[in-house]
Amino acid sequence: MNKDQYRGQYYTGLLQAVSVILPLTIAIRASNNMLITTIPLLARYGFGFSNTLVGIISALVSLMSFVSSGIINSRLHASIRRLVFRISSIIYAIVFPFFAFSSAITIWVLSAVAGFVLGFLMPNVITSASLLPNRVDRERLLNIYTLSLSTALIVGPAIESLILRYYSLRESFIFFTAFPIMGVVTAFMLKFPNEGAGHGGSSFRQIITNPGFIAAVLNILTYNVVFSFLMAFGGIYAREAFGLSYSDVELLFSIFFVTSFLGRLYLSVKPARRLWPYMASSVAITTMGVLAIALTNNPLIYAIALLALGLPHGITYPLSVVSISRAFKPEQRNAANSLFFSMMMVIGIVTPTVTGYIADLIGIRPTFFVLIPPVLIALVLLRKYVTPIDIPRD
Repeated sequence: MNKDQYRGQYYTGLLQAVSVILPLTIAIRASNNMLITTIPLLARYGFGFSNTLVGIISALVSLMSFVSSGIINSRLHASIRRLVFRISSIIYAIVFPFFAFSSAITIWVLSAVAGFVLGFLMPNVITSASLLPNRVDRERLLNIYTLSLSTALIVGPAIESLILRYYSLRESFIFFTAFPIMGVVTAFMLKFPNEGAGHGGSSFRQIITNPGFIAAVLNILTYNVVFSFLMAFGGIYAREAFGLSYSDVELLFSIFFVTSFLGRLYLSVKPARRLWPYMASSVAITTMGVLAIALTNNPLIYAIALLALGLPHGITYPLSVVSISRAFKPEQRNAANSLFFSMMMVIGIVTPTVTGYIADLIGIRPTFFVLIPPVLIALVLLRKYVTPIDIPRD
């Protein structure tokens, strides 16, 4: 095979990977984000749930994803995982529209099922996006994957904002079922790695003690504590503090993800070689954004703070998946990605549960101050573990 043929096959493979990963990621993430931002609104204003119950039902989605991704998916061989992945995409598409007809009881069941199948979907897309052998190209594809996440997070809330101008919260679930259906179609095209049984030679202990894995978890912790709270209570806060409509709430979420998109676009064009400077900058912006929200009574300042918070949201997740891709071999990445995704779900379980209870005690606005200390503690710990993978050798 000559050089031109090799290059042609390489770019064909890259294009095929992007053409599957991009629409599949958009389909799953747009619909998943719609769930985690709209379920709290429906629970609060449709069923009269307290902040504590809103936090618990938000945590339930993450809990079930933790079970499926961390406990089950991380242990499955690729051939079985492929089958489970496809079946999960079908179940997700079937369950999704039933939220439109849910009651104060059935919404718990639907949330649990949706969270469970999502735990099989997202980690496998991450793993598929990390299969290229060359580090720079692999990290560029991972950044394109995270860029498609941001695309979904802009487009999804913008579409929902438009829908909610004319239809109810319940009816918006019917419209958004189009995204899970698109996910079913593309799920059957996703590539899975060739690997041995189990963890590909890595035990659970080896994975969770790997500096690259610890760095990825601590890095995502510096932002996901804030993000989980915003997704569960940001919409409720906007309605109660500023009197915004459902449509305006979703528009604010869309604006938030614009700067997230720009951050990931930058990393897609210029993949990060050193991770620490980006991680430290992200925490600084996060802290300032949270303080701005906690101290303002102005909806415009709130919107500007969301714009600022979008930037660390955009760069934090890509840096974590890059950290894992640097630290593990291809056959080990399913287990590592699944466990990493499950750690994200743990944050999504603990944060809304605890902060929902705190918000009932002191209010949503003061609770923003409570988010800052754990973010700063995670940053201090992160410096130690990011060093071994900060400057890759290949």
